[in-house]
Amino acid sequence: MRRAGILMPISALPSPYGIGTLGAAAREFVDFLADGGQSCWQILPVCPTSFGDSPYQSFSSFAGNPYFIDLEDLAAEGLLEPGEFRDLNWGDDPARVDYGLLYETRYPVLRGACRRLLEQDPPDFAQFRQEHGDWLEDYALFMALKERHGGVSWFQWPEEERLRRPGALAAAREELGEELAFWRAVQYLFFRQWKKLKAYANGKGISVVGDLPIYVSGDSADVWSHPEQFQLDGEGRPTEVAGCPPDGFSADGQLWGNPLFDWERMEADGYRWWIRRIASQFQLYDVLRIDHFRGFDEYYAIPYGETTARNGRWRPGPGIGFFRAIEAALGPRDIIAEDLGFLTGSVRKLLAESGYPGMKVLEFAFDSRDTGGGYLPHCYTPHCVAYTGTHDNDTIQGWMSSAPAEDVALAKAYLRLNEQEGYHWGMMRSAWASAADLAVMQFQDLLGLGSEARMNIPSTLGGNNWRWRTLPGTCGGELARRLRREMEIYQRLPAQ
Repeated sequence: MRRAGILMPISALPSPYGIGTLGAAAREFVDFLADGGQSCWQILPVCPTSFGDSPYQSFSSFAGNPYFIDLEDLAAEGLLEPGEFRDLNWGDDPARVDYGLLYETRYPVLRGACRRLLEQDPPDFAQFRQEHGDWLEDYALFMALKERHGGVSWFQWPEEERLRRPGALAAAREELGEELAFWRAVQYLFFRQWKKLKAYANGKGISVVGDLPIYVSGDSADVWSHPEQFQLDGEGRPTEVAGCPPDGFSADGQLWGNPLFDWERMEADGYRWWIRRIASQFQLYDVLRIDHFRGFDEYYAIPYGETTARNGRWRPGPGIGFFRAIEAALGPRDIIAEDLGFLTGSVRKLLAESGYPGMKVLEFAFDSRDTGGGYLPHCYTPHCVAYTGTHDNDTIQGWMSSAPAEDVALAKAYLRLNEQEGYHWGMMRSAWASAADLAVMQFQDLLGLGSEARMNIPSTLGGNNWRWRTLPGTCGGELARRLRREMEIYQRLPAQ
């Protein structure tokens, strides 16, 4: 079945409170998708952001982002008074997220809501704690200890807490009981609101497509609570870290810095940690995009302490045995493999054996630095997902303005682009017209925005990364009608 979707991060939804949330604007966006003939809403990871405000660097790969909890919905439930949040300073620019301001302002408001929640003791709270107990207690303790130590990385905590000495952890649980209760309650509120939003989307015929980073942050509850699953030394520090080697896009490569998995150890216990992780993702999403699929075939390991990715080496990943273990435990799942970049024959073989659809990014098709990727639409087979660009790419209009002249000329000739109509519509139309079973567009491209709306520039920190937001009123009826007409033309309307 031919389908279409929109990539729109939760953080980028309009809201008067500094960042997009799971509230009314999210439901309005679902309505827009349904009116526009879409089948899927793709988002970025919804886990709590840490270093660099990136959703791909999180304090937990299981927890939800507290910033996404909608304050108006909390007020409607009686957990907040309007005066406790409506008159606060949430930032001067509604088109940008101010993460520093959010950190200072959001948590005091949430503490008030959680205090009332715990006083009410909702009947399903104990059940929530039980269902999520395999990660929730470690996460709550991790966040409470991080707060006590001024927010520093757990690598800098006292040894007895850093290395999880039982006596030290028992003492911390007793001393930080109120903090533990707060962090549990925050997660309860997130998952309760998320469950309602997902039910609303599914009720409108919209499937939610989530995004799973292959790696987790070093400064996370994941690594602190399960150090045996990672390549760490006796002090809990990484021996090697993740990244990508130098290529035509980056002379130094990409130094991500994430600790690497101990794949031999994981295989020996049947990949139990990974099975729990992916199972938790399918509690949130209908479809899951797994980032950096190549890393399961072979992964790039950089010695800890290096300042660039130049001196790394390729090491074998878990291969098809990993995915067979996942399917044996969880059954067949709707998974998209992020197979972008230089692909070896063994990666292509792994993709074919997995049975997952890969990705095709149209902007890559005209990049003179990259050949042989099969990104031109006439090369697509049905079993793939077509994008004009992802969160790591420029917008279409931004790309047309900044790409080398010969690349832009080729795109204009191949796609028969018309400046009067807007280059973005011509490029999106080519993806919709392709044979790909699913075609996903960035919402910024529907609006015809330039580089100012780009979500992320890989290998950079700060700046405008992860900060773009849309303004109220952009999901209008006229745009939905035009989008639906394109779906009719290219036979991507949902089945009735």
